Amino acid sequence: MSTSAGTGASGIDVGKIRADFPILQRVLRSGAPLVYLDSAATTQKPLQVLDAERDFYLKHNAAVHRGAHQLAEEATEAYEDARAAVAAFIGSRQEEVVFTKNATEGINLVAYAMGNGGWVKAGDRIVVTEMEHHANLVPWQELARRTGATLEWFPLTDEGRLDLSVIDDLITENTAVVALTHQSNVLGTVNPVEVIARRAHAMGARVLVDAAQSVPHRPVDVADLGVDFLVFSGHKMLAPGGIGVLWGRYELLADLPPFLTGGSMIEIVTMEQSTYLPPPQRFEAGVPMTAQAVGLGAAVRYLGELGMDRVKRHEDQLTELALGLLSGIPGVGIIGPSGTDDRGSTVAFSVDGIHPHDVGQVLDDQGVAVRVGHHCARPLMRRYGVPATTRASFYVYNTVEEVEALARGVRAAQKFFA
Repeated sequence: MSTSAGTGASGIDVGKIRADFPILQRVLRSGAPLVYLDSAATTQKPLQVLDAERDFYLKHNAAVHRGAHQLAEEATEAYEDARAAVAAFIGSRQEEVVFTKNATEGINLVAYAMGNGGWVKAGDRIVVTEMEHHANLVPWQELARRTGATLEWFPLTDEGRLDLSVIDDLITENTAVVALTHQSNVLGTVNPVEVIARRAHAMGARVLVDAAQSVPHRPVDVADLGVDFLVFSGHKMLAPGGIGVLWGRYELLADLPPFLTGGSMIEIVTMEQSTYLPPPQRFEAGVPMTAQAVGLGAAVRYLGELGMDRVKRHEDQLTELALGLLSGIPGVGIIGPSGTDDRGSTVAFSVDGIHPHDVGQVLDDQGVAVRVGHHCARPLMRRYGVPATTRASFYVYNTVEEVEALARGVRAAQKFFA
């Protein structure tokens, strides 16, 4: 098992990795060293990513796809190199990768374009799940409202998995789109996307997957998933904020109307009308976030060098340890699967008699940074009868000692509020 120094069974040298993240050396105002266990919210950034972004601004800054001068050519090359790196990372064609500002924008892009393109109409059904982040729920609620479609959802089992017994009743011939998370940002559950996608396609529906919590943590190949659209955010995978990805099957992207219009996405413009460029430029109106894209390219190269199989193994080890330690504390309940099968490295839990905000405050005093609240998943909280949870989430730079610090902090919270 990986520790703070040396290469463990996963093949990950955590000590070497942590040297790339100066923020992990911080001592907080409480005097405690930082234990960062909130990577499901946003990850820390390695020097390699920060250096790539800074290098772009220092040496190559210009507006991409515009101008014929050298800097513009260099900026365009850097931007498209990042697109190529992302495409290789998820097993797609380069022209199927659309840069957005985050996963949320990617979902809204598809939802609005489907509505504007007539892909969803009155009487159609939109299917989601009860575990969705608000970002993959509210846009579909709005699409249903605008079009007159109905919204249905997969319910959850007590152990935090989708109830697939209703799949044939939910996904029928009038289903237009199925949108679901690949990995829950609260439960850690990894959903059987391939199974659901096969049923959806058999019924003529399109499938969008929110992969914001899976692409950073495990190997993801869009062809293997068999879906139509997939989104994720850069800031959850070591990259800067303000950059995300929408992947879509090219023939579907080419058939969708644009989401935003303006410069850079046009083909011919007259005073009466305009025509639009093919994907991905069709969906990238205006001067894009080039430095952030360069940073994302550096991030996927960094993860690629580590190897996503090794990243997953390392996180599985930490998750198994955390589940064991936390479930061994009387009064602590895990919200979600209790084992590591089809599960990611996000662990949400409750502590009897103590509000999650109070648990989080005690942990913070000990330097342990976790997320507390409803995690943008209020329907899921209602399903399990809790107002909020405490959530710890692990990544490539976390250690066994940090997981043990989490368990000690929970015990300290129990003692403090006893």
